[in-house]
Amino acid sequence: MNRLTLRRSTLLALGAAAAFGCAMTALLTPVPAAAEDNPPCPFSGVLCLFDGPDFTGEMWNVMAWPPGGAGTCVNLPEHGWEGRAVSAINTGPYTASLFFNEDCVGGPYPIGPGEWVSPLGFAPQSVWVY
Repeated sequence: MNRLTLRRSTLLALGAAAAFGCAMTALLTPVPAAAEDNPPCPFSGVLCLFDGPDFTGEMWNVMAWPPGGAGTCVNLPEHGWEGRAVSAINTGPYTASLFFNEDCVGGPYPIGPGEWVSPLGFAPQSVWVY
């Protein structure tokens, strides 16, 4: 074997090793998450209301103020959400309750911690959050 043949085989082997390394790097490099991988309610400790089915459309989040208190009744028409809530996600640690009326009185429609509900089946007028 002469020197030219040896260099040529060495270069071919190195080229194959480099190509393999590039292929492995491409396989092991993390790919950015697609938009569909983003949660529809990116906030923690709130009730997210959506004006579309399946957690789509405009979102509005509701939380108690002050946090950790006895809870808060939120009148949805006062915040421009009269008849708009179609789906909801509760990322809070406590059950949130939706109501048919504006003052959180009457039979509640509870949404437990971590629960996703779509469609709601009615147009809530108020919500109680903790």
